[in-house]
Amino acid sequence: MKILVVGGTGTVGSALVRELLARGQQVRVFTRSEKRGAALPPGATFALGDLNDVATVRPAAAGMESMFLLNGLGMTEAHEGLTAVNAAMLEGVGRIVYMSVQDLESAPHLPHFGSKIGIEAAVRASGIPWTILRPNSFFQNQRMYLPAIRQHGIYPEPIGTTGLSRIDVRDIAEVAAAALTTAGHDGKTYDLAGARTWNAPETAALWSSVLGKPVRHAGDDLDAWEAQAKQLLPPWLAFDLRRMYEHFQRHGLPASAETIASVTKLLGHPPRELEAYVREIAS
Repeated sequence: MKILVVGGTGTVGSALVRELLARGQQVRVFTRSEKRGAALPPGATFALGDLNDVATVRPAAAGMESMFLLNGLGMTEAHEGLTAVNAAMLEGVGRIVYMSVQDLESAPHLPHFGSKIGIEAAVRASGIPWTILRPNSFFQNQRMYLPAIRQHGIYPEPIGTTGLSRIDVRDIAEVAAAALTTAGHDGKTYDLAGARTWNAPETAALWSSVLGKPVRHAGDDLDAWEAQAKQLLPPWLAFDLRRMYEHFQRHGLPASAETIASVTKLLGHPPRELEAYVREIAS
């Protein structure tokens, strides 16, 4: 099967590309970076372009039987997603699998959540068979905190004490590959989450146990977090993340027992464990 992966050089997309290649699929990656395109695994090809430039999206979609759509967080995310959906419609793509976010209706005011609502609606109304994946926070986000954890003994993520049911992107990739290549997923929306909910103090304690040294949570002061984040991130992104963390502190992002059972059935095995992933990257 010929599959276009939009966002195929990022954290989730690169895992999906590897999974699809392992399943013997023909993979084309849509990317803005020629350097990243050239570094794809053997067997994958790439189309250079930008979702803000429809003239590059339509040729990339031409001749593709399925499209995986993951457009990155940004100020033009909604427009980019709609452009990709239109390209799929105009070029006769046979299936769309769109990656959204769990419980997006619970916080439509958050740019990270709200920007995906219109894309989901467009996917459903496109006339193309579709599947929507709504994952929780990724295990792989832990990598960005490694310097603070190792050098200062601080876990810096201000998610509060309710917790997130994080998931490994390799599990997301497995479900996405199945939705793209096998029957039975059309018209389905799947929440994707891990088997356990972890809050910030518990995650800090996990790192402390794995590393064999004290790691403490930095706390949930979002004014201090945003002031520091603005030194490294664009102001719009620092604001977006701050608002998302406020939501997580109040409500968390837990998964239901039904979601965990569904993910286990989709994977054919239990979702990966955060402790195993932390041990993997700590080593």
